[in-house]
Amino acid sequence: MTSPPSFDPVLLAVLSNRMDAIVREMTNTLLRAARSAVIAMSRDFSCCLVTGDGRLLATAEAAPVHVFGTHLQAQAMTELHPDLKEGDAFLHNDPYLGNTHPADHTILVPVFCDGVHLFTAVAKAHQADIGNSIPTTYHAAARDIYEEGALIFPCVRVQQDFQNVDDIIRMCRRRIRVPDQWYGDYLAAIGAARIGERRLKALADQVGVDALRDFVTAWFDYSERRIVQEIRRLPAGRLENTTCHDPIPGVVPDGIPLKVVLEIDPVNAMIDIDLRDNPDCLPCGLNESMACAINNTMTGVFNCLDPDIPHNAGTFRRIRVHLRENCVVGIPRFPASCSVATTNVGDRLVNATQSAFAGIGDGWGLAEGNTALTSGCAVVSGRDARHGERDFINQMFLMGGGGPASPVSDGWINLLIPVGAGLLYRDSVELDEQKYPLLVKSLKLMPDSGGAGRFRGAPGTEVVYGPRKRPIRVVSAPDGWRTPPRGVRGGLNGTLSADHVLQADGVETKVEGFINVELQPGEFIRGRDCGGGGYGDPLEREPARVLHDVRERWVSRQQAETVYGVMFHQPASGTLEVDEPATQAARLRLAEARG
Repeated sequence: MTSPPSFDPVLLAVLSNRMDAIVREMTNTLLRAARSAVIAMSRDFSCCLVTGDGRLLATAEAAPVHVFGTHLQAQAMTELHPDLKEGDAFLHNDPYLGNTHPADHTILVPVFCDGVHLFTAVAKAHQADIGNSIPTTYHAAARDIYEEGALIFPCVRVQQDFQNVDDIIRMCRRRIRVPDQWYGDYLAAIGAARIGERRLKALADQVGVDALRDFVTAWFDYSERRIVQEIRRLPAGRLENTTCHDPIPGVVPDGIPLKVVLEIDPVNAMIDIDLRDNPDCLPCGLNESMACAINNTMTGVFNCLDPDIPHNAGTFRRIRVHLRENCVVGIPRFPASCSVATTNVGDRLVNATQSAFAGIGDGWGLAEGNTALTSGCAVVSGRDARHGERDFINQMFLMGGGGPASPVSDGWINLLIPVGAGLLYRDSVELDEQKYPLLVKSLKLMPDSGGAGRFRGAPGTEVVYGPRKRPIRVVSAPDGWRTPPRGVRGGLNGTLSADHVLQADGVETKVEGFINVELQPGEFIRGRDCGGGGYGDPLEREPARVLHDVRERWVSRQQAETVYGVMFHQPASGTLEVDEPATQAARLRLAEARG
């Protein structure tokens, strides 16, 4: 760490970008070849490269919730299969063996260069269905893995000599609800991983195996130096933050209290994250897998550091996550269900970690973002009368999810959920209606839902949809209906989430904690996700920004005047303008009223 690197820095930059380019090509392959909308439209998947000895190397624009733990899966592959050879591919969705949750089917392809297992190409994709006992990949109410019902593959060989192992394919096709859709997604993932394999082998032929080995060492050392510099900017100290996942009536009636403890040691350039002081595994599907406990807290840390720092095994050397066995945010003990491990509690961990950094002082950390997997992000299923009563199932992303405010900017409207780090896509209404027998009645942003602050949290989204000619089942596990995303440094909280079934006679029924309803034609469901928390005192927000928000109808004129203290006048031209003297007087009154 103290000696200058000997590897050519120009070649280091070229090869690091080449690795990312390979990951992007894998990503494009999977995005364009997949069949289900959750992959091909919502982009709920990620690709990455891992070294042959199980260290995360390149992620490009992969979602951290997917890839920050893939080194655990790659290590499991080499430990379970000492007979690895070219042409192999493995299917791995076991949350007790390094995967995130069972819905994330992961394809691992060992890449051999000159006969040496030099890399592993990884493609991980959230499936539309995995054979659960109910039609959802998020079974929050499952008391254990048996009630969850997921078909688990603990890193099994699914291709040998580049050919499918038909036994595994038959198992999936027999158990999964829409087998052709799954098989198309499987082929897309295999294709993406094989693309990575071919590009890596070509690169090894071009520069040589020894040069690639030297590059890996130099790249990890460079990445470590970058994060060392960043950690040494931080003040030493202990940051502690608590939060709570909302109850699931009849399953987790009191909610799940959570604690994150951060120890920052700038002298030794280390950050320790301690999650051991948390409840034991619970009889529900909200338990974090080991991979998710690691990746979600690390995401919260990286959200607060220089975004240009590489995210790989080199930077991971400087962040230690302390877990304990049989903990809801630790190392799950079989048969505890991890069905919803990637979201919900995971979103709370991201929020609690990033908002803890705001305790350092103004200019640090972030507020909290949307935590709600509302009905706008539900798994919908049924039969499509337009196509001969064909079965369908898919997870939609019609929500927006209010993003958290930062010390320098307002929250992002299309965050969706914190674990996605803004990398998932919101669905196209038109394409969802084409692919599935749904009618989306409305989709809009909700005024005054983003937490007020010097920088404002993003507004939440409301979506209303229902079936056409046949009933549809809607399953989801919303959070944030009791505990909203919190603001920091004087910023206000975002709004709560809410889900209502709208019956044909106009009666509205609120659904909380776990949604599992069948909608009949003429009925609709309305989902409102949370607005993001604000950062800093709302009275310090630039009046021009408040004016812009009012014109966009993200903030009402009433909130602008009563919360932000920004007053307006409307000249003869009819355009709303800030009344500067009245604003100064209003802000003075509001500040005095606070005492």
